[in-house]
Amino acid sequence: MTEGKIIPLQGNALRRRAENKIREKAAGMENLEALSPEKTRQMLHELQVHQIELEIQNDELRRAQTELEASRSRYLDLYELAPIGYFTVSEEGLILEANLTAALLLDVKRGDLTKRPFSQFILEDNRDSYYLHRKQLFDAEEPQAYELRMVKKDGTTFWAELVMTTVRNAGGVPECRVVMKDISARKQAENVLRVSEERYRDLFEAMDEGFCVVEMLYDPDGEAVDYRFVEINPAFEKQTGLQQALGKTIRQMVPNHDAHWFEIYGKVARTGEAIRFQNPAHAMQRYYDVYAFRINGDGSQKVGILFNDITKRKQAELDLIASERKLRKAISTTVQVLVAAVETRDPYTSGHQIRSADLARAMAIEMGLPQEVIEGIHMAGTIHDIGKISVPAEILVKPTKLSDLEFSLIKEHARKGFEMLKYVESPWPLAEIVYQHHERMDGSGYPRGLKGEETLIEARILAIADVVESMASHRPYRPSLGLDAALAEIENNKGTLYDSNAVDACLRLFREKGYQLEGIRF
Repeated sequence: MTEGKIIPLQGNALRRRAENKIREKAAGMENLEALSPEKTRQMLHELQVHQIELEIQNDELRRAQTELEASRSRYLDLYELAPIGYFTVSEEGLILEANLTAALLLDVKRGDLTKRPFSQFILEDNRDSYYLHRKQLFDAEEPQAYELRMVKKDGTTFWAELVMTTVRNAGGVPECRVVMKDISARKQAENVLRVSEERYRDLFEAMDEGFCVVEMLYDPDGEAVDYRFVEINPAFEKQTGLQQALGKTIRQMVPNHDAHWFEIYGKVARTGEAIRFQNPAHAMQRYYDVYAFRINGDGSQKVGILFNDITKRKQAELDLIASERKLRKAISTTVQVLVAAVETRDPYTSGHQIRSADLARAMAIEMGLPQEVIEGIHMAGTIHDIGKISVPAEILVKPTKLSDLEFSLIKEHARKGFEMLKYVESPWPLAEIVYQHHERMDGSGYPRGLKGEETLIEARILAIADVVESMASHRPYRPSLGLDAALAEIENNKGTLYDSNAVDACLRLFREKGYQLEGIRF
């Protein structure tokens, strides 16, 4: 601004108003020429003050105008670039104004929207709903919110949520403000969910497994005291016998409840962990496979329970267990007869098989092998020399060193034992264990020269037990070599002839745990 010059705020009109103001003041004064210097200075001072006041007012108005324009620009940006479409629609239903987003949603140029009926962009099947809501809007002047399908320029449709409100323009005429949001993705998700729920419901009703959802009920101390059925399928009623249980509690349906009912629900309710176990429902003498889990991960206190009637399977398992017990007993009896037969023909090795079997079992336990393997080792050990029945008795009891031919006949006992046992029905590989108990880790054993893990772990353990017992015992052709010599044999050949882990287990038994071969003194 140039010093001493007043910038008119509103053009020439404002200037004229100022000049008239000065004239009015001057008219009421004395002749200016007759004014004293003091009066003149006072008048000039007032003019300068007035000029400064006008300049300050001018600056404030300019600043206010700049802020107003910036605010208007921000509003236009928000209005035009908002992710939601905005329309102004006349009472007659014509579009008066629309933002850029509205034009983009309808795929129409913004200028082409003006003066066109808003209903033109609504799917024909949904127009009646639009007309009804628009009438209610102007009659009651209350906001209307609803969903319908809009039509784009190319004829494709999309789901939109409309919110309509009324305003009055400068002339007092009512107009409609419309906010439009594309909800196609939400509608698609809802449709997928609806189809999924329908399929779930069909599956829920038709599934063979009983299924129910229960809601936990608590006492004032926060302890779960009962469970209310909120969902059940037909299979649940059929399998459990709890008819018309929906909406009732377990205590109401099962007054003399089996503790298993509360075990099923209570555990999962308190831990939040899925549990699976077989539950004998004593009142019905049936068995169920039960799987319990929380329905929601949002802290909901509902639990889903899946029941699968496994009575037939359980009975079959019990029958199988009973049959296996009978089989094991029969095998044990047969084995005892075979052991007696071998020891009758070879009295000098009386007790050898039993002592070897006991040692092999102790080694298997020391090695932490499964119980099933331990039992198989012991059973095979008690008959590992069954093949000696085919060896002439005079060779078995010969008090002198055997010839090569006689020793070759002795070596046949492993194969002969396999032939005798291969058709015996057993839970364990008895025939193979007997066949392999003279094999060695480096392949130097007999009868097949198997190496390392080509042999069963049971056979590798039994081989060591057989050697230790044999060397520590008397034989017709030599006295006992002693336990120390037997242990030195397996220790010196650990990993070469004998399995390393099995040797370590055997050494620990004798040297650290005081194991003894029954009936042998050293």
